[in-house]
Amino acid sequence: MKLSIIVFTLIVLTHCSEGRYADWFPQNIVNTITNKTSQVTNYVRSKGRSLKQFYVENVRNRITSYLGFNNHSEILSDNQARIKRKFKDYVDEAEAKDQMVFDVIAPKKLEYNCNDDDPSIQMTTPQLIALHGYVSESHTIVTEDGYILTVHRIPYSRNATSRVSPRKTVLLHHGLLGSSADWILAGPEKGLAYILSEAGYDVWLANVRGNTYSRAHMSLNADTFAFWNFTFHEVSQHDLPAVIDYIMDVKGWDVKINYVGHSMGTTILFAMLSTKTHYNKVLRAGFALAPVAFMTDIKSPIRLLAKYSDNLEYLLKILGANEFLPQNSVLRWLSKHACEINHYEEAICENSMFVLCGHDAQQFNRSLLPIILGHVPAGASTKTLVHYAQEIKNAGRFQQFDYGPEGNLRWYGTSVPPEYPLHKITLPIALFGAENDWLASDTDVTNLYVQLANPIDHYIVPLKEFNHVDFMWAIDAPKLVYDKLLQLLEEGVSKSYFNNDISHNNLDD
Repeated sequence: MKLSIIVFTLIVLTHCSEGRYADWFPQNIVNTITNKTSQVTNYVRSKGRSLKQFYVENVRNRITSYLGFNNHSEILSDNQARIKRKFKDYVDEAEAKDQMVFDVIAPKKLEYNCNDDDPSIQMTTPQLIALHGYVSESHTIVTEDGYILTVHRIPYSRNATSRVSPRKTVLLHHGLLGSSADWILAGPEKGLAYILSEAGYDVWLANVRGNTYSRAHMSLNADTFAFWNFTFHEVSQHDLPAVIDYIMDVKGWDVKINYVGHSMGTTILFAMLSTKTHYNKVLRAGFALAPVAFMTDIKSPIRLLAKYSDNLEYLLKILGANEFLPQNSVLRWLSKHACEINHYEEAICENSMFVLCGHDAQQFNRSLLPIILGHVPAGASTKTLVHYAQEIKNAGRFQQFDYGPEGNLRWYGTSVPPEYPLHKITLPIALFGAENDWLASDTDVTNLYVQLANPIDHYIVPLKEFNHVDFMWAIDAPKLVYDKLLQLLEEGVSKSYFNNDISHNNLDD
């Protein structure tokens, strides 16, 4: 397969050298071959398919088939049957050796030299912010349960004449496997954090417990189960309230904070507002990009875990009891056994963010791939992934973690975990959805919208191919999403909110 691709590529190059590109070919062939973006593009064209099609054909469908989740009636080929038998052998071997299944299967971790000459790949969030000419700050916050969080800040715009941060304040919260870097990787022209800074906002960037910037605790070691024994629920009860309180301590308790979350960042917001209801009056408004609460219509491979979501011990065994994919072993297995791709597509295939959330070749700026791979995934607990798998299995329920009937009785006093009471959310909230979102389908976002007491808007991105990660890194994200977000931020809360005589959440406060 690889040999045929090489031969085909040589034929194409030879043809180009004899045709209208004759002058171009000799001088630039080295640059052309070594240019990572060009290689990915040429490969996709030579295969005659998009990266999105590649994911559907080679990751989702094949793994579904391998693990026995295929609902279609097709008879498995001899090759597929052999692979299923081989997978069972891997499971038996893992059990015999008391190892994680995918550690038995996966090869050694691969290294990708996408662009060794770019120093920004290794830079931290504050360093990247400084690289682009902005002032950055790092703030350390300790939660009630002892986790040490780092929050980053862009206090004012790049060319601000005053070094006093504006009163307008926005808190950005990343999604699963993300970090504060997610909001700035696209650069000053397209990164939401920079766009908000230039629009006159004091921008704060949260980091969830366990990720690259918040991997410490007052008394627990980061390599222990106790450290990683949390889901988005604990983040909603401890991390987010601590960050909000800290910002108010810094800026004054009369400040009104706008909250912008992506994916899990929205889940955390809904869980906090429905349980710690006084924060509905502390915040000014919420803006949910790719909101995740209900999960009834999921295309992501994460749905494959739902079948086992009531067997916590088994899931922790195959995924790892502490951090999810600390070495990307599951994704390495997907790549090894389900991907017929070249070196650079393999880098995408093995990245957990893209495999779980999807990939939109049309909107993805391939030049960002090296820096994205340098910062994503930033870390997440396995228990959080299991919590989402439970949400999928218990379709229609946005609920706390399920410990099983006996565990639930001990933990909650009921045999089933309590649902988050969404009707208690009174904060004005705008939802931003996309038709091609693998994790936050339009059906589920609409279901969430009708249950909110004070919705601002339900905006659907006007591009059918737009997907889950496009909200952060799409080429046209400023035009398709951020312009609308800025409009709603400036307009403020919904008319119904003012009618309820809570107009003190006005922008000037």
